[in-house]
Amino acid sequence: MQKHNILYSYSGKYEKGHSSFLPEHILWLMMSGTMEVVTHTGISSFGQGALCLVRKNQLIKATKKPEGVTPFKGIGIFLDQAFLKNYSIEHNVMANSAYTGETNVPLPLDPFMKGYFDSLMPYFEHSQPLTESLANAKTTEAIELLLRNPQLKTFLFDFNDPFKIDLESYMNRHFTYNVSLSEFAKLTGRSLSTFKRDFMKLFNAPPEKWLKKQRLERAHFLITQEKQRPSDVYWEVGFANLSHFSDSFKEYFGYSPNEANRQLSSQKALNL
Repeated sequence: MQKHNILYSYSGKYEKGHSSFLPEHILWLMMSGTMEVVTHTGISSFGQGALCLVRKNQLIKATKKPEGVTPFKGIGIFLDQAFLKNYSIEHNVMANSAYTGETNVPLPLDPFMKGYFDSLMPYFEHSQPLTESLANAKTTEAIELLLRNPQLKTFLFDFNDPFKIDLESYMNRHFTYNVSLSEFAKLTGRSLSTFKRDFMKLFNAPPEKWLKKQRLERAHFLITQEKQRPSDVYWEVGFANLSHFSDSFKEYFGYSPNEANRQLSSQKALNL
């Protein structure tokens, strides 16, 4: 449930989300359950009470996990660039340099932060509306609390866009993230037209065709060599749903993901 720029997430079941592009910073608190997050830096797991400031312009994959009968709960505040720029002007707070630190910064859940997040929950548990002016006030409060740590000033107020980066290296590391071409373009510091032109020169194929090929070949490896199930693989390699993945796999290889599994099992039996 999202009200303005504040998101409350609740789930009573194990739930894998789609790959996401984060265009804005988010201050996130895990209230119960756990969340496994995959980013370019690796895999991180956040349990109850974990508080983290997540940097903009990232690709993530998140898996929400309840703890027994205790549901997954989390709440986040999106700190968008327009709001931060206005705050910077009004309060004369600026970054001293470009931010070069960690993309995900763990924070202590001290009494002030705990009290802040506790104050948000009534708006999601009761019918009292969270108006835009109240949401803005709560966002300002979050910024003020974060700025108690002077080192976060550069994190929050560095408004530089991504520089044009090595496209080949980036795409080979991130092709399993199911995001749009325009988001890949932004992340590599390009316009969409420049991204497509550079991509074609580098890979000699349109990005859509190349991405599909890379994802399917990665899936084939995971199924036949790593013995993973198709129902687990499709999400990992960047497909939005199992049905689309199965159809694409069969079209590309001539047999379904389940048939690939059975062929592997039969071959193993013959070798025994």
